Amino acid sequence: MRTLLLSLSLCLPLAAQAGEIDQAAALAALQQPNAVLIDVRTEEEFAAGALPDATLIPHGEIAQRIAEVAPDKTTPIVLYCRSGRRSGIAQDSLQALGYTQVINAGGYEQLQPALKD
Repeated sequence: MRTLLLSLSLCLPLAAQAGEIDQAAALAALQQPNAVLIDVRTEEEFAAGALPDATLIPHGEIAQRIAEVAPDKTTPIVLYCRSGRRSGIAQDSLQALGYTQVINAGGYEQLQPALKD
């Protein structure tokens, strides 16, 4: 039991690092003409289905590749993944690099119908 509690407590800081999902803010940001939509899932997940106009940058590569699509650190950036965890981690990474308008839109399956409305 003590081992289980220790294991769980070690996971808590990782979960707390991921940015909160704000789908309403993401949808509003996507209305801006210079907004960038980034899918931070894997290539396989992206190939199985992605949102229109999304650019694939897996979350582990976001810091190295973000300047390819958003060299201006004030560009509205909307991130999504499968559940919102990886996009939250990517959000934290981009904010640490000085990007000021980064929004975690959450999961693909939750965002897809919202974009159709």
